[in-house]
Formats: sequence, C-alpha cells, structure tokens
Amino acid sequence: MAERLPNYGGQALIEGVMMRGARACAIAVRAPDGAIRIQTEPLARIYSSRLAKIPFLRGLLVLWDALALGMRALTFSANVQAGDDSPIEGAPMVLTMAASLVMGLALFFLLPAGVGYLAERVLQVTAWWSNVVEGVVRLGLLVGYIWAIGRIPEIRRVFGYHGAEHKTINAFEAGAELTPERVAEFPAEHMRCGTAFLLTVVLFSILVFSALGPLPLATRLVSRVLLVPLLAALAYEYIRLTGRMASRTWARALAGPNLALQRLTTREPERGMIEVAIAAFGAMREHEARADQAAADPPPAPVNPA
Repeated sequence: MAERLPNYGGQALIEGVMMRGARACAIAVRAPDGAIRIQTEPLARIYSSRLAKIPFLRGLLVLWDALALGMRALTFSANVQAGDDSPIEGAPMVLTMAASLVMGLALFFLLPAGVGYLAERVLQVTAWWSNVVEGVVRLGLLVGYIWAIGRIPEIRRVFGYHGAEHKTINAFEAGAELTPERVAEFPAEHMRCGTAFLLTVVLFSILVFSALGPLPLATRLVSRVLLVPLLAALAYEYIRLTGRMASRTWARALAGPNLALQRLTTREPERGMIEVAIAAFGAMREHEARADQAAADPPPAPVNPA
C-alpha cells in the first residue's frame, strides 16, 4: 500500500507564501531588496492532539488556529515590505481578528438572511424558496467580492502567489522535482483550497437553513450566526474527504465547482513567485525533518560523578 502523503496546505501573502505541514509552518517573503526572508515556527499542539482527530470538532479547532496563524503570517509579510519586524500580537491581534469575523458575518450571512426574509414576506414565496434566494445572494456576494478585489493590482499579485502555492503542493504530491521550471507545469488549482471551503459553506448553508423552516426575522438572523460553526465543521469534513479521494472520478466531479471558483482567486505565477513558494515549502519540510530527528535521537546518558 502506498504511503499516504501529509495534507500540506498554505496561504498566499503580500509578496510571499506560508506553507503549513503536520508539525510546522514556514513563511517565505520576497523583500524589497529581492532577497527571500524566511521564518519558521512549530504548529500549536492542537494539530497533533486527540481533539484534532475527532470528526467535526477538529475542523473548528484547526480552522480557528489557522485563522490566527494566517493573520500572523500576513502581518510578517506586510512588515517585511515595510521594513518593520515588530509583530502584531496580543490585544491588537485579537481585535483585528474579531473585526474581520464581524464584518464577514454581517456581509455574507446577515445581509443575505435579511434579503431572504424580505423575499418570503414581500414575494410570498415558501420558506424553502426564501432560503434558496438567501443562498443565491450569499453566493453572489462571495463571487462578486472575490472578483472585485481581484481587480486591485496588489491583490492580483497575492493571487499569483496563491497559484504558486498550489502549483508547488501539486508538484510535490505528484512526486515531481521542486524546481521553478517543473512546478510551473502543474495546475494553479487545488482541491483543498480555502476558496473551495468558502463555496462549500455557502452550498451547505442552503441545505441546513432550509431545514429550519420559516422563522421570525430576529430568530433567523441569530440562527445564521449560531450555525456558522456547524457549517464550517461540515465543510471541513467534506473538503477533507474529497481531497483524500482526489484520484476518484466522482470526487473530482463533486469538486468541479470549487476548482472553477479558484480561477478567480489564482493567477499564473511569475517565476519569482514560484521560487518563493518552493522556499517556503522546503523550509517547512526541513523544520519538520529536524524535529523528527531530534525526537528520534536518544537523550545522552547521565554522567555519574567520580
């Protein structure tokens, strides 16, 4: 039986890439002087704990930690460009994450829920159809938002690094040599992408919210917020399953819409972008190899005094 490869992942940054392994992550950023700055760190113990093996619960735990990890990586990349190495931690980090979550919930959950409620009351459609309207509005907002920010030149470069991240992981999983020329041949889409996760959340929201039936406006809005963790857990397990079954025809068919949406969040990367992604991936793998070697080496025998 072939050895199962780790589920490596990552994130595009400002002129850089973060690669996450099973026990460590590495950030590689192209500095203004052209050099590649690299930072590595071990992952939180939650990734290797028993909780991370419990279906549905693991999705919530890993996603929350990944949000914090991604924020730190994004801060590092911004600091490299600004020539400032002081990290954002503590209360500023928490406030930034909280503000991002509130804005995301308001735009992609509460606003579509309000539109669906109006459709139910004004157009006299059934609760099921109002949830379909809500889901379509939510999907439209998601696609429109991605399309709009993708027209910003700086974000287009981030999307190029996103493509470089995917190409590097695709090349590794195919057993190819990780050189810029070889990596460039691989697709810029990947089945475990965060974009796929967002689309899956939107589609699952139609099914889950429709099961609630007609609700007063206040109850409807509260239910959308309270059920976000359930949607995230379901989407995580779905992406995890289809990712593990990527070689199966049915899995690739199910992942078709997810891969199509990634065409908005990825661009064909420049050679320099691929070099940065390879550097991040190599640093992450090297960090994990050193950690494995340290764990395998027996501790030195105690020296008894004469």
